[in-house]
This record gives sequence, structure tokens and C-alpha cells, in this order.
Amino acid sequence: MIDPIQAFMQSNGLAQPAFTPDSRYYGLPTAQATLPDGRTVVFVTRRFLPPPENFTRLATATIVAGDRLDNLAARHLGAAEQNWRLSDANGAMLPEALVAEVGKTLAITLPEGVPGAGG
Repeated sequence: MIDPIQAFMQSNGLAQPAFTPDSRYYGLPTAQATLPDGRTVVFVTRRFLPPPENFTRLATATIVAGDRLDNLAARHLGAAEQNWRLSDANGAMLPEALVAEVGKTLAITLPEGVPGAGG
């Protein structure tokens, strides 16, 4: 069965986003490169970490022994695959560093740019 939305977009020359709205890569453009053997590969352009002040804090989590970012994301954000949001909200270039130190606190936030109550 043909997806009517996909058919509409294709017939009107509209590009469908390469990533879903809950992906860290949503909205980023893709580019192409031709390899020496002639194959073409598509890749996502560079993504910069957003400034931590772009996030509205909801809570704070304190790291305990054995914590993992995916488990924290599942517990606080409702989805393990949203662990990248914890990295972004805490300005982490190396996500594993967020859980390396017992006692460290992490900001649990709304997605970037989503204001909180009164925000």
C-alpha cells in the first residue's frame, strides 16, 4: 500500500526529513560525497552542541554507582534512546563522562527551546 502523505510529498517536490522529530539529527541537512571507487554516500552535516542555557530544567539526577545514560534517559525522559538529550542539556562532548563520577548531578530538562511553565 502506498503511503498517501509520502505520495503527496513526492508529487509536490517536497523533501521528507531524513530523521524523525525525536532524533538528534532532525532538521539537519544531508550532503553527498563520491568515494574514489565511484560510490556515493550520504551523510549528515555537522551538528553543534546547543548551549545549556537553551534548556528548561525540570529536575536534577545524582549519579550512583552503575548508572548508565540510557537507563537515566528511560527513567527521567521515558525513552532510553533519548539519552542524547541528557548529553545536550549537560554540555557533554563525551556522553560516557556524564556517568563516570558517582555523586555528580545532571540536569534533566525539556527539549531544547521548549519553555517551561512561566517560561
